Amino acid sequence: MTNTATFGAGCFWGVEAAFRQLPGVVDAVSGYMGGTKANPTYEEVCSDRTGHAEVVQVTYDPEKVSYRTLLDLFWKMHDPTTLNRQGPDIGTQYRSAIFYNSPEQQKEAVSSKDALEAAGTYKRPIVTQIEPAKPFYRAEDYHQRYFEKHGVSCHINV
Repeated sequence: MTNTATFGAGCFWGVEAAFRQLPGVVDAVSGYMGGTKANPTYEEVCSDRTGHAEVVQVTYDPEKVSYRTLLDLFWKMHDPTTLNRQGPDIGTQYRSAIFYNSPEQQKEAVSSKDALEAAGTYKRPIVTQIEPAKPFYRAEDYHQRYFEKHGVSCHINV
């Protein structure tokens, strides 16, 4: 049996590649979530008018990897203190977000964020949104496994 987790941490190419490397992750798919338009295209999401974030939907085996481990990787792979921005990518589609699929995921996401803030891990406040999962729209095929297809390495430090 598998579970699903969805994260927005900037451009989905690097996020997908990072999650794929984690043992226990069965699949990681680039897509869009959190907006108002059904079946948005990449161009529409990049227009910053649909409200969607670039996300990665992670299918994982909870017997092999915990949701908490996924959260730990999520926090390490991006800067959760920059609003609507990751590196050179700017816009609401690049926001930091955790889309939870159950009350347990919500509780764990909030707990992990609170622990980071209490520990003073970051010099600025964490701006990551934690909200219920909405419909997931798979990104176009050319976005899937982008780094693998193009022999590009990831800028994400994990």
